[in-house]
Amino acid sequence: MKKLYTTALCLMLTLTGGAQTLNVKTGQVTYRFAAADTGDMTYSEGGAAVTIQGKKFAVADIGAIEVDATEVTPNLVSVSYDGTTAAVSVAGNVAQYVTPGVSGAHVTLVQSNTDAVDGDEITYQLSGTTTDGEFALEGAYKCTVSLAGLTLTNPSGAAVSINNKKRIQLSAKKGTENTLADGSGGSQKGCIYSKGQLQLQGNGTLNVAGNTAHAVKSGDYISVKNLTLNITGAVKDGISCNGYFQMTGGTVSISGVGDDGIQCDLDGTASTGETTGHEDEDSGNIYLEGGTLGITATAAATKGIKAAGDIRMTDGTVNVSASGTAAWDTDDLEIKGSACLSADGNTAFSGGTATLTNTGAGGKGIKSDGTLSISGEASLIVTAGGQIAYCSSSSNTTVRTTTSSSATERLSDNLSVSPKAVKSTGAMSISGGSLYAKSAYHEGIETKSTLDITNGYVYAEAGDDAVNASGDVTVSGGYLYGNSTGNDGLDANGNFYIKGGNVVAVAARAPEVGIDANTEGGKQLYITGGNVVAIGGFESGASISGGTAKSASSYTKGAWYGLYNGSTAAFAFKIPSNSSMGSTMAVYTTGTPALSKSVTTGGTAFWNGNGYSAFSGGSSVTLSNYNSGGGGGGGGFPGGGGGRW
Repeated sequence: MKKLYTTALCLMLTLTGGAQTLNVKTGQVTYRFAAADTGDMTYSEGGAAVTIQGKKFAVADIGAIEVDATEVTPNLVSVSYDGTTAAVSVAGNVAQYVTPGVSGAHVTLVQSNTDAVDGDEITYQLSGTTTDGEFALEGAYKCTVSLAGLTLTNPSGAAVSINNKKRIQLSAKKGTENTLADGSGGSQKGCIYSKGQLQLQGNGTLNVAGNTAHAVKSGDYISVKNLTLNITGAVKDGISCNGYFQMTGGTVSISGVGDDGIQCDLDGTASTGETTGHEDEDSGNIYLEGGTLGITATAAATKGIKAAGDIRMTDGTVNVSASGTAAWDTDDLEIKGSACLSADGNTAFSGGTATLTNTGAGGKGIKSDGTLSISGEASLIVTAGGQIAYCSSSSNTTVRTTTSSSATERLSDNLSVSPKAVKSTGAMSISGGSLYAKSAYHEGIETKSTLDITNGYVYAEAGDDAVNASGDVTVSGGYLYGNSTGNDGLDANGNFYIKGGNVVAVAARAPEVGIDANTEGGKQLYITGGNVVAIGGFESGASISGGTAKSASSYTKGAWYGLYNGSTAAFAFKIPSNSSMGSTMAVYTTGTPALSKSVTTGGTAFWNGNGYSAFSGGSSVTLSNYNSGGGGGGGGFPGGGGGRW
């Protein structure tokens, strides 16, 4: 009888002009076949099975067959959640490739195609609400998961789990808000988990909370564009991936994480480096190329952004706030602090704006284990205000803090960690852009190698050396202002070369000096060009040529000074008002230097958030009309007030 009933319906479908779709229902799943595409329906197994458009059904499993006039969207599988249940609808042209399983609101699907279906991939569209459901998918070909107004919580596992090593697009439809959460205490790797490549996109909003491990986890790369992604909490990382991470647009907000904001690891044991089009790339790199990224990280030794490879920023806006305490690492047997940005490889900024603030003990704003470069239109504001963190011995792992470096100087490096705004293990180069770096208790900018400045604007303020390099420092252009409240303004443990540019260095009282080279190690300060001002004077025995050096025995704190070559205002700068400052001010220019507090200038003006703080060239604007404000930052360069330049 069922066979005859089905056959009659097929005839009705063929003969009735308004009938467009044959709906075959099995449990909570409906297969929707467009009338024009069904073709012949064949029976097998003595009438116990029927095949429609390549999909074989056991007749006994068919609950109903209905005909309606709705249209079928090819390649679409819809999942609609409603409380404790979920309904699945499968387009007929992909029915033979999709095997659904539904238990209450827990939906699992197996996708068997290994190529495009009718020239396109399968799209899974999820909508509705449940507090006890899931979406799980296995397959061997790329697909799209479209969120179309979904609120889904899985108390026993991942909310979305995709066991498919191919590329997955997870897209939030325009105008929709979607919220996903998993349960606590499970074995899942994330609230959203993809075994393969995960592309997060769409013009909608996606909110994610990871209550067992990560909020979003991929076994391959993750990319973000257009999407508004809010990660409201995670036991581990907010976003964790392998291969590489790329953000080209959208808005991402990450907070409430128990480990790092974004972490990218290598998938294998050796890096491929960046590849053409990122094809088969396994670099551990993080690419920040657009959009707005905001991260608040409060866990112990947290990293706002952590790359096993390089971090490269070319565009967009990044705001990271880290406040996690330092912690003892039982594997590496050393104390580690937090960082806003941390790269095991190189770090490069050539565009965009980054504001990085770390208030954690021993914390870093930027920590690069390779080289660090700033160029182009990059704009960075980096502050580290936390205290020094230390352990009294390797057997006592209790972390303590202090504001005094003398309390930790006798300890080996692995027993203490100092806050620094910007630190690189490799060479540091600045050829453009702007950098404001401030560290309350230690160096503002530090490199364990060489520092080379050819252009750009750099302001560093610190309780220790404002700028420190273990190797040579070379300044041949741009603007460099180092303001130390407790040590040398600018310090090189190698030679210090000034060949051009405009340089201001402010040191604490003697024996500290404005510009210091390692004379104890046979090194020297060489000045052959540019405009140079040093409160606290030049290193003893400096080699000065190509210009004229003078020294003033007094100066006025908080005052603007103009440095003139004859009647031309070459450079204007503001002296800070630190409680401890060197007693002399040494000046060098390639012309005939003259200082004046009655300054008029024009040309280029640099903004520090509250007013103009430095000028170069021209002779038309009276500086007294432009109050730099901002207090502690002093002046001469961008960043004095700590605001937007």
